[in-house]
Amino acid sequence: MADTFGIRMKSPAHPGDFLKHEVLAELGLSVTEAAKALGVTRPALSALLNERSSLSSEMALRFEKAFGLSMDTLMRMQNSFDIAQARRREQEINVLPYRNGSHP
Repeated sequence: MADTFGIRMKSPAHPGDFLKHEVLAELGLSVTEAAKALGVTRPALSALLNERSSLSSEMALRFEKAFGLSMDTLMRMQNSFDIAQARRREQEINVLPYRNGSHP
C-alpha cells in the first residue's frame, strides 16, 4: 500500500480525467450535455476533460453546483497534479539558494 501511495503522489490524476471517467461516464452524460448543465462551452469542457487545460476555480465551483462535488477537493486535485508536473521538471529549473549579501 505504501508503494501504491508513493506512486500515486508522484503521478496524481489530472482532475479532467477524474471528472470524465468518474462523473460524466458514471452519469452517462455526453460532453455536450455536461457543458450545457455547467453553463460552459463544449470546447472549454472538452479541453479540461482531455487534459489540455487546467481546472479553474470557477469550473470547480460549477461542478460543485451541478454535480455536488466539493470544489475544494477538485482544486486540491489540480494543485497536486501541478506540483507533480513541476517536480518532474525540477532539473530544468536552475536556481541557486539565496544567500544574504552574496550574488552568483
